[in-house]
Amino acid sequence: QVQLVESGGGLVQAGGSLRLSCAASGNIFTFNTMGWHRQAPGKQRELVAVITSGGSTNYVDSVKGRFTISRDNAKNTLYLQMNSLKPEDTAIYYCFAGRLRGGVYSDYWGQGTQVTVSS
Repeated sequence: QVQLVESGGGLVQAGGSLRLSCAASGNIFTFNTMGWHRQAPGKQRELVAVITSGGSTNYVDSVKGRFTISRDNAKNTLYLQMNSLKPEDTAIYYCFAGRLRGGVYSDYWGQGTQVTVSS
């Protein structure tokens, strides 16, 4: 069973930075896609950033130029570097990993880490 554990959330002032980490229990190179979602109070969960096994990345428009997603296969860890944080970035951030095997797609989720940006 794959386990994903996020860390690095916290309280930061607007304009500050945080780096989220997502440690996987298995080899992340087996995952086709990894990424981060977030959910703010009263809002739907949204996809923030995604990275493929080939290293291609994509971001929601609201974080482009401020957030950077990366993965370290040797450490089995996914990262999200968040700079120039804004109060509207406040949310619970969840990492996920997706894998396609034998025509069956499976995804795994972490428990979430709280990010709070004060104005």
